[in-house]
Amino acid sequence: MSAEQTKDPVAEQIRAVLDGRWEAIRQQLRADPRFPVAEPDLRLDLEQHRARTLELVTALTDSELVRATLPVELGGTGDVGASVTGLEMIGHGDLSVFVKAGVQFGLFGGAIANLGTERHHREYLPGMADLSLPGCFAMTETGHGSDVQSILTMATYDPETDELVVHSPSPAARKDYIGGAARDARLAAVFAQLVVGEEQHGVHCVLVPLRDESGQPMPGVTIGDCGTKLGLKGVDNGRLMFDQVRVPRANLLNKYGDIDDQGRYSSPIESVNRRFFTMLGTLVRGRVTVAAGAGAATRSALTLAVRYGLQRTQFTYPDGEHEVVVMDYRAHQRKLLPRLARSYALALAQNALTGKLADISTGEITDESSQRELEARAAGLKAITTEHANDTIQACREACGGAGYMALNRFADLKADTDVFATFEGDNTVLLQLLAKGMLTDYRSDFQELDTRGAILFGARQVTTSVIEHTIGGSIIQRLISGAPGKDGDNALEDRGGQLAVFEDRESHLTETLAMRLRRAGEEGADSFRVFNEAQDHLLESARAHIDRIALEAFVTAIEEAPDGPGRDLLNLVCDLFVFSTVEANRAWFMEHGRLSASQSKGVVARVNELCGELRPHAATLVGGFGIPDHWLTTEMMADLASF
Repeated sequence: MSAEQTKDPVAEQIRAVLDGRWEAIRQQLRADPRFPVAEPDLRLDLEQHRARTLELVTALTDSELVRATLPVELGGTGDVGASVTGLEMIGHGDLSVFVKAGVQFGLFGGAIANLGTERHHREYLPGMADLSLPGCFAMTETGHGSDVQSILTMATYDPETDELVVHSPSPAARKDYIGGAARDARLAAVFAQLVVGEEQHGVHCVLVPLRDESGQPMPGVTIGDCGTKLGLKGVDNGRLMFDQVRVPRANLLNKYGDIDDQGRYSSPIESVNRRFFTMLGTLVRGRVTVAAGAGAATRSALTLAVRYGLQRTQFTYPDGEHEVVVMDYRAHQRKLLPRLARSYALALAQNALTGKLADISTGEITDESSQRELEARAAGLKAITTEHANDTIQACREACGGAGYMALNRFADLKADTDVFATFEGDNTVLLQLLAKGMLTDYRSDFQELDTRGAILFGARQVTTSVIEHTIGGSIIQRLISGAPGKDGDNALEDRGGQLAVFEDRESHLTETLAMRLRRAGEEGADSFRVFNEAQDHLLESARAHIDRIALEAFVTAIEEAPDGPGRDLLNLVCDLFVFSTVEANRAWFMEHGRLSASQSKGVVARVNELCGELRPHAATLVGGFGIPDHWLTTEMMADLASF
């Protein structure tokens, strides 16, 4: 029986902690009858799925989620945190709606809001918000995915007509996998190399009409349909090619680069590289949103699997009279509960990241280092959260046996729809490398001006003398670490400050040794590609250690700020399981580097078992704390369990 049905007060205490700063919008969506509940319907064909998805997205247009995307002067709230959180909640429902709404309100609308100026806001944002102007975000190309700076599409200024000529010079320049392009989008935010007076100024964004009022492609625009995909059947991904398409000069989103009436280019940021990274930084919320949606889908899967495990029986106890509930098996607990603990940690880290994004968007935080930290952390958290989603949804499917394999029980859609998140908004491996490279610098404004070898030497010099900054709950974390026992030994892991110190030590050691490794290779004159290529395993592990550390800091901070009571006590146990299961997963590193002895390593395994046993009686409360209404969990399996 669910927490919603039983009104479990402890689950409610936990829900309030997990809901965080934007609890109000979460509660609004839980009560909103327009919420796009996932309803697996095998009778719908591709066109019907797409039509249904557009209808469900349109139903959201007067919600607080969409109002949050508009600036105050246009009747909105300009609350980026509320917008991201609202989309995160949609991730508990229909993931096609989550992606299509994210493209329309987050990416397309975000490009106009963050890269355009007031004239663009007035002309385009109202239609973006009420969906009278469906749009798409055309960045990825067939020949260039993660390497956006090398895209081939051109936008060349023609002074004779005062127009920009948008052109795809080769098949590799085709805009690919563009959500909304195949069926609904009428306007595209197209990323292209801007050329003015035969000088190339780097990647800029231009608004290009795709279809006329009757839905036909505009002259020079070729639109293709990606067709049926592994999942996300309701998202109309398409392909775009441009053949000398002319648009007014005013269609250039000109916040960071403009062309005046005399045809002269200017930018408040002189460096092409810095301008490019600044432009991409304003769109970081796409990665933040993908991580949020993946986390929501994971929590839905865990809720279904845990509730199933609390009802499904298999074999009997020695008395021969009572069947064993599968959640009583330690192997089953180990399959689900450590993943549940990690989901808690990542959800709280996501809340902290969304908060930082919101504070930067409102100007409450203005320093460049915070912006760079946001970009790097968004990349890393997106990679780890989407990786966790794919792993956990599969484990939940297996935990439900044959029932988990049935399409009506949602795991098929959850698996298929979230699979692309590992490469959507950036390939996870590339994003972890991006985070690791960011960890090697202090985000000095001139870092992007250095060549790769210079960056290696610069980063190495900085990191070997750096101290990890506690950007989540800084004073709380520092106080706990200061009062902790030594990092070595069993006692460190039984003390919260010691746990923090252990995670910090792992990140610091990996990053410093990576920096020294790169510095030695750089000073020896090794080829820069070879240097980074040979250190990729080290780069990736450093990034993973960083995300583990900030996830723990977010978890600890949330607990410290929670009111006393059984909810907080239970959160402490879940946090311990996150710590010990993370150390268990990385036992080889801890032993190889003298942080754990063989006997201590065995003790970590035993402690994971103990914590699983301690949390077993609270499993229903823990998934109840996710705050997912029963009517969102639309599965045949849940209905069957109610009759057991």
